[in-house]
Amino acid sequence: MFFAYYNRVVRVYKTTKFRKTNIEQGGRHMRVIAGTARRLPLVTPKGMETRPTTDRIKETLFNILQNDLPGCHFLDLFAGSGAIGIEALSRGAAKAVFVDNSKEALSCIRQNLEKTHLADRAIVIGQDCAGAIHALDAKKMHFDIIFMDPPYQLNAEKEVLTAIADSKIADEDTQIIIEATLDREFSEDELACFDVVRVKEYKTNKHIFLQKSSREA
Repeated sequence: MFFAYYNRVVRVYKTTKFRKTNIEQGGRHMRVIAGTARRLPLVTPKGMETRPTTDRIKETLFNILQNDLPGCHFLDLFAGSGAIGIEALSRGAAKAVFVDNSKEALSCIRQNLEKTHLADRAIVIGQDCAGAIHALDAKKMHFDIIFMDPPYQLNAEKEVLTAIADSKIADEDTQIIIEATLDREFSEDELACFDVVRVKEYKTNKHIFLQKSSREA
């Protein structure tokens, strides 16, 4: 009787300790959903500055992208934990570039790439996204899929879209995906150089799929 009670207490203690550790590491349980790194856990930055895409939304997004992932070059802007780019690598992307200017986020990205054994196909850049786009353009890098999930309160989309429009990192076949709140409306000025291909809405947010416009300015 005593040993049964003792073992139960130890299990409860270990579970509580594990949960506390995860809260201290960011407070969110995240994982890779599919591919070579399937089910491996990911660490996330602390606080609310980084807002990870939920597993349900991530799975829906990658179901949409699944046929375009094998062999693609993927750019993850405002990368946070790197979960989106890592999911792309796990599902067959040839290369992924991760951009964030938070030291904590960059640390999480590097830890997650090592944990998932995907670091050899990744580049991590600690810089603001517009600046990183100019740097990547100068190196003549091109991407098949670009994903951005900027902090909602920053309204940083216009600056980043302008940088993409002015660069050659994307062409008319590149898929550009923005994650935004459900009530976020984009002006004609913000999307002047892009065509809206698709909008996928969820309970509180949405994904807007864009491509560079073929119309002449």
